Amino acid sequence: MTAESLKDLPNTATLAATRLTRRVLVRDLVIECLIGVYRHERDGAQRVRVNLDLSVFEMPTPIEDKLSNVLSYEDVIISVRKLATAGHVNLVETLAEQIADLCLSKAEVSSVKVCVEKLDVFADAASVGIEIERSN
Repeated sequence: MTAESLKDLPNTATLAATRLTRRVLVRDLVIECLIGVYRHERDGAQRVRVNLDLSVFEMPTPIEDKLSNVLSYEDVIISVRKLATAGHVNLVETLAEQIADLCLSKAEVSSVKVCVEKLDVFADAASVGIEIERSN
C-alpha cells in the first residue's frame, strides 16, 4: 500500500462516525388489542405490554437539539399502537414480528429487540410473552 492509495481511504474519525449507533427505548407500553387463539380471547381486547430497544444509526452531522435530526419515539409509539389495534392476531409471536418489521422499515433503524407480553392470562404470573431480535 502506498501513500498515494491511502489518501483515498476515509479517515479514522469518519469511519468511527459511520458506525456509531444510539439506542431508542420504549418501556412498558400497554395497549389493549385483539389477540389470542382461544374462543374466550376473541370476545374482547386484552392488555399487552410492549418493550422496544431500537439501534439507530447516528447521523454524521450534529443533532443540533432538533427533533428532526433523531428518530422520534413518539412516532414509534403511535405507529405501534396503530398496528396493534388494527385487527385481531392469534399469536404474540405474530404481533412481535409485525412490530419488528414496522420498526425496521425506518431507514435509520439497524436492529430492534421487541418484547410482547400478555398481562392478564394467568392469575399467578405477571405476564407471558415473547422476545425477538431482528436486524436489517
